Parts: sequence; C-alpha cells; structure tokens
Amino acid sequence: MLDENYWSNRYQNNDAPWDMGKVSPPLKAYFEQLTDKNISILIPGCGNAYEAEYLFQSGFTNITLIDISTSLVEKLFSTFSTSLNTSINIICGNFFQLNQTFDLIIEQTFFCAIDPSLRPTYADKMQKLLKNKGKLVGVFFNRTFEGGPPFSGSKAEYEMLFENKFKIKTMAECYNSIGPRKGTELFVILQKL
Repeated sequence: MLDENYWSNRYQNNDAPWDMGKVSPPLKAYFEQLTDKNISILIPGCGNAYEAEYLFQSGFTNITLIDISTSLVEKLFSTFSTSLNTSINIICGNFFQLNQTFDLIIEQTFFCAIDPSLRPTYADKMQKLLKNKGKLVGVFFNRTFEGGPPFSGSKAEYEMLFENKFKIKTMAECYNSIGPRKGTELFVILQKL
C-alpha cells in the first residue's frame, strides 16, 4: 500500500534515492524563462520541495505544495515557516482529492511514485486541476525499473495517456539531466485542451 504510512516511513528512514538534494536542472531552466511571478503553481507529491524553494527565492508568489506524508509536511512547515500564507501554501493530503485550479502544475517524481493503475486517474485529475490553457510541466522517467516505486514509464505510454486531454507541446529527452539520469528522462510540457 502506497499510503501515508508508507511514504512517511520512507522519508523518516531517509529512503528517498530519487531525491537530488536540489532543484531538477530541467525544471530550473524552465522556471528561469517564466516572466509572470504571480501565476498559481501546484507541486503534487512535492517531497522535500526543492522546486518550491527555488521558485520562492526567484520571486514567485503563489505556490501550493501537497504531499501525503504527515512527517514530511511537518518538515516543510518548518522549512517554509517565514513564507507560509504569503507565497507558499502547504497541504497534507491526497492529491486525488484536491479541488482547486492552477495555471501551472509541476511534475517531479510524483507520477513514477503512484501505482501505475492510477495513471489514467492522474491524467484526468491534472486536466481538472488546470485552468483554461494551464500547463502540466515536468520530468518523466523514460526507462524501466524493477518493481517500484519508482515505476517504469515510456514516451509511447505518455503520448497515449495524455494526447486526448492535452496538447503535447514538448515531450523530448532532457538535455540537462543530472549525470545518473542522463538518457532516462523526458522533459514534458502539456497544455490543457
């Protein structure tokens, strides 16, 4: 069961090998070209929220984080204590029960952490959470894993999953992945139809 206890145990035991300890370079490059600092941004399954920290330090003013792990969320409240309620909103809960809308949703190791049977539900939920012309932007693994999480994924699978709900603006191999991930990540920009 990939529930709250599972994820809290992983974080409490520092069992997060996907954690880079910094903002993902492909996402950092994307953030640097954004000009509207007031857009509403969601980061689901945010983990240690390096992307949120980078966005906040870059002047973005409307960032929402959601994660199911209670212990992780407690840590985030401490990490972002000075920016809470002004620029960063933190939610402890299930992404699939969220009922807000956003201009931009950031994908960074959330998709590969959910059970693959939930992928169609993920695509539906992303479409519902995005405002008109909103974008889902992120990094998706393009490789096979033994077991999971993380779970395997491929470009062909993503195209089939998203093509009827989004305009696929970009789905290409990342040119700026960190060393251990080179050749295994896709940078994706999907715009709500």
